[in-house]
Amino acid sequence: MVIDKYISEFPEKIQAVLNKVRQTIKDILPEAAEKISYGMPTFWQGENIVHFAAYKNHLGFYPTQSGVAAFADRLKNYKTSKGTIQFPYDSVDYNLIADITRFRIKEAQEGRGIGKRCSFTGEGDR
Repeated sequence: MVIDKYISEFPEKIQAVLNKVRQTIKDILPEAAEKISYGMPTFWQGENIVHFAAYKNHLGFYPTQSGVAAFADRLKNYKTSKGTIQFPYDSVDYNLIADITRFRIKEAQEGRGIGKRCSFTGEGDR
């Protein structure tokens, strides 16, 4: 699987974090497709729900701008930007990742997610 290859390219310590993040997300999104999008492991279920990526000193988690905004109070101890959260490897909050992922799938299912901004007929126009 393509995400396995991505994870295998990092040192074992980082692989352990990436595998735990992946499993945390899979537990919430068992039906989601896994792919690489924007060079990052991505979970897709009707639209991109969340992405994550390994960097030298942190895990990048990408739940869209709405995912970051909805959890601003719980993210005060982490560096964030418009749609990005940086978790230092020694303080990855897997429960927070799970909660944000739950928020994002609910948002997508309710039609407020990023994929709802474009038209899609399902006839190969994607």
